[in-house]
Amino acid sequence: MFSRRRVGGLVVALLTLLLAACHSSASASSSASPTTTQFIPTASPSASTSASASASASAHPSIKPSTTLDGITVTGDLGKLPTVKIPAPWGVDKTQSKTLVQGTGPEVTASSMIEVNYWGANGYTGSVFDESFTAGKPISYAVNGFITGFQTGVVGQKVGSRVLIGITGPDGYDSNGGNANIGIEVGDCLVFIVDIISVSATGPSGATVTPPSGLPTVSGDLKAPVVAIDTKATPPSTLAVQPLIKGTGKAVTAASTVRVDFAEYAWSTGKVVKQTYGYAPLDGALSTTIPGWQTGLVGQTVGSRVLLIVPPAQAYPSGNPRIDVKSGETMVYVIDILFSYDA
Repeated sequence: MFSRRRVGGLVVALLTLLLAACHSSASASSSASPTTTQFIPTASPSASTSASASASASAHPSIKPSTTLDGITVTGDLGKLPTVKIPAPWGVDKTQSKTLVQGTGPEVTASSMIEVNYWGANGYTGSVFDESFTAGKPISYAVNGFITGFQTGVVGQKVGSRVLIGITGPDGYDSNGGNANIGIEVGDCLVFIVDIISVSATGPSGATVTPPSGLPTVSGDLKAPVVAIDTKATPPSTLAVQPLIKGTGKAVTAASTVRVDFAEYAWSTGKVVKQTYGYAPLDGALSTTIPGWQTGLVGQTVGSRVLLIVPPAQAYPSGNPRIDVKSGETMVYVIDILFSYDA
C-alpha cells in the first residue's frame, strides 16, 4: 500500500497572514494580505488547560483574563471570511469554545481528520496571523496534530458548524517558546474562528453493491471484514475494481491524500498479510501507494468499501519479503475510504 512510512497526520501548508505586532489596544481586521507559509505545530504533551489561567496571567500581569468569550464579536456568513473584533489586549482564563453556527453533520472526535476553513489572531495584540478563507483553500489535518487548544475547541463540534475558540498560551504556542514568525510571544492567547467542512468517516456507509460471481467474497463484521479467495482458481490478469458499498462522500483523485482501513491478502495462499482493522487507519498520499491503488481508487468516494484484485505488475513485481509476498503474486484488497482531501 503506502510506499512511505505511516504518518500520524497530514502535513498541509497553512496560509499565514503576518501583521505587525505591537502591544496596544486594537481590533483585529480581516483585511490582511498573505505573506508567508506556516504550519500549525503539535502541542507539547505536557500542555494542559489546568495550567492555563496562572501561566497566561503571569505572562501579561496587566491583563485580567476573561472567563468567557463574550467580549469578542464575530459577523459574517458561514464559509465566508469573518469580521472579528477583539478587545485587545485580551486574554482568557482557560481554553474554551463557543458555537456560533450549529452544524448538523457528523461529530469531530479526537481521532478524526477534519477539513476546515479558519481565521486566527493574537488576542494580546489583536493582530491577525493566519487565515485560509482568502485563498479559497481549506486545510485538512489529523485533529491530534493540531495545538492542544485547537483540539479542545473542535472536538465534539459537528460538520457545518462555525466555532469561536479562545486558547491560552500553554494550550497554544508556549511549549514552542511562542512563534516569532507570526508575532506570538509566550503567554499570548489565541483567537480562532473555525468553519468545519468535513470529518473522516468511522467506517463504510452507503448503498450495498452486489458483485458479480467469480470474485473473492467479503463477509464478516463491518469493522472486521474477511476475504475468502478460491486459491485454485486463476486470478484475473488485469486490475479488477469492485465497489461493495458505495459511499456518498467526496471522490478520490490522483492528487488526493486519503485515510483508509484495509486488509491485504495474497491470492496464492488466501491469507491476510497486512491489515489495519482492529488497529488504526492509515493516512497518506495516494501517489505514494502501489500502482493498483493509484488506478483503482481514483473516482471512488468517501464512505465506500472497494474490493481490488491487483496483478503482480501493479502490486509487488519483485515480491515483498517484509510481508512474505513472493514475486509474481496477485494481491487482493478490501479497502474502506474514510477521508479524501486535495491540497
